[in-house]
Amino acid sequence: MIIESRFNGPPGSGNGGWSAGVFAVGSGAPGPVEVTLRRPPPLEIPLTLVDGEVRDPAGLVVAQVRPTEDPHAVVPPVDLPAARAASAAYAGLVDHPFPGCYVCGPDRVDGLRIFPGRLPDGRTAAPFRVPGSVTMPTVWAALDCPGGWAVIAPGRPYVLGRIAAVVAALPEPGDECVVTGVMVGGEGRKALVHTSLYAPDGTLLASARATWIAVADEAR
Repeated sequence: MIIESRFNGPPGSGNGGWSAGVFAVGSGAPGPVEVTLRRPPPLEIPLTLVDGEVRDPAGLVVAQVRPTEDPHAVVPPVDLPAARAASAAYAGLVDHPFPGCYVCGPDRVDGLRIFPGRLPDGRTAAPFRVPGSVTMPTVWAALDCPGGWAVIAPGRPYVLGRIAAVVAALPEPGDECVVTGVMVGGEGRKALVHTSLYAPDGTLLASARATWIAVADEAR
């Protein structure tokens, strides 16, 4: 497994959702899996998965992959006009901790450009124009950042720590889908979020639960 450099999140490391999707697919598990990121996924380096552990060439554990139950993490949908209106007020357009992120970075013209803005009830929502090439990691990536932006605040960046997803179907290339996210709990530096991906007709395509972790001051 290799996380290509264009699928980055924070500078020099893979986007958490994309990387987790690659690891989930690589596990070959027949059912839902939970991926825990133990260190920033390295880019352009061969990674191996043995006995549920993703390791780099030096033997360091990058992630752990474990079977899990259905996350039951469905976030209610919104219609496309509401998602577009929320996205227009996306805080990351003004203040983004990682503006080059493949999923939600405004600096990436070649990324997914999912810009999740806040709804009045605290959920996030964004339209998602599905790229021409769609894989399972694409969906995991789309389910990633909309949850994070339910907790990210100016001067308070978060990164993905753990995610479990269920993908019922891949979206169709070219479709304008809707992604929703919500914070459902948290303690200390950890925030628990849910995200969902909907087809243009409102069909639920995928959902995920995730734990995001606030970046410590010394790590910035």
